[in-house]
This record gives sequence, C-alpha cells and structure tokens, in this order.
Amino acid sequence: MHFRRERVRVETARHEIVGTLQLPNEGFRSRTTDFLNANGDDFLALTDADVTWLDGARAPERHDFIAVAARHVVMVVELETLGVFDEAGEPPAVEAFGASAPPPGS
Repeated sequence: MHFRRERVRVETARHEIVGTLQLPNEGFRSRTTDFLNANGDDFLALTDADVTWLDGARAPERHDFIAVAARHVVMVVELETLGVFDEAGEPPAVEAFGASAPPPGS
C-alpha cells in the first residue's frame, strides 16, 4: 500500500506543532479533512515534529514522534506534500517505459 506524507501545522489551544502526517495515497481517508473526521481516530500521529508552546513558558521541542489528541485540535494547515512512499518507507518504483510503436497505418 502506498502512503502520502504531508507536512502540516497543527494548532491546539496551547501548542503549535509542525510535523509529518501519513495519509493513504488514494481512496478512503486520503484527504486530510476525511482523515481528521474519521470516527475511529482519537489521536493524530505526527513524525518529525516541532512543538512550540504558545504561552512561551517552555522552549520549543523536537520529537521523532508525537500523538496529538484529535479533540484538542483547533486548526490544521497543509504546508507541503513530501511525496508517496510504500509501507517500507521507500518511494514507489518507477516503471521504465520503452519507445512505443506508431499506430497501424501511419
């Protein structure tokens, strides 16, 4: 199965978090809004996350993984698409195409 990695900014009442969200490349829950509205997901899993405390009480933090309670999310902004990857984390193989023959009768 192929997944799309999307760099997002998630805001809660107390934090601003910039991280990578992994979504299915196509089909069910492939759009960020569908993913957020899915009934069974209580947390958003983000990787390579930078956490900033909005009150400035703590220094910004960097985490390889963070789970954010979906009920605390106030806003999500898509920043950039990082590409499509397979389950092993590798980009899908690109098939090489040879030269095509001209259509019959040309």
